[in-house]
Order: sequence, then C-alpha cells, then structure tokens
Amino acid sequence: MKLLLDTQVLLWAAAHPKRLSAAARKLLLDPRNALLFSAASLWEVTIKNALGRGDFRVEPRVLRRGLLDNGYVELPITSEHAVSVASLPDLHRDPFDRLLVSQATCEGVVLVTADAMVAQYPGPIRRV
Repeated sequence: MKLLLDTQVLLWAAAHPKRLSAAARKLLLDPRNALLFSAASLWEVTIKNALGRGDFRVEPRVLRRGLLDNGYVELPITSEHAVSVASLPDLHRDPFDRLLVSQATCEGVVLVTADAMVAQYPGPIRRV
C-alpha cells in the first residue's frame, strides 16, 4: 500500500518516532508499504521553520535528504492536485493539509494523519 504521511506524522517519524502511535509505527515499519512525502510538507516545514515555530525546528534540506536516503518517495505537487482542492468540503482551513488530502485522493494513496480534523475528509485517509 502507498502511504502519504502528513507533515506532523512525517516529522515524528523522522525526528521523534516515540511520539508515533503503535498503529502508525506498525504501518510505517511494514515492508509492504511504500512511504511517500509531499513537496507540500517540505514547503510547510520551510515556512514554519522560518517563522520560528518550535514544532517545526528542522532544517528542511536535511529532512528531505534523510527521507530520500531512508527510502521515502517524494510526491510532487501537480496542477491537478492544486485545482482539486476546490472540490474538498470546507472542513479545515489549513492549505497544506487540504493539499495533502487532494494529493491522496488524486493519486489513490492513503493519507496517514494524527489530525482529527483532517481525518474527517472523505477519501483515503487513515488516522493513527
């Protein structure tokens, strides 16, 4: 199964794996699953790191390199992903999360999230 990790799960997996739930660890460690990260997550990390957000204190280039070196696959943002955001219900205003939901839906991959708001969207989303 292809799993797209939302930004928070991605950061926990990379830097604080003990924060992951047992269900999340099981999914991420299953060798049958392909782990994906979105360019949107790196964009979000870059912006929030520059703003001094304490929960985003990570060097984006180092994070990206580490993800690639550990077998994660980068999912680029396409125009289809961008325009498909418009079809999402107005449940959550965070543009990064909305783009991740759109990417998962367009690509037919499962979005893995710890965010209860994101998990309310219809589609291939798994809350862990």
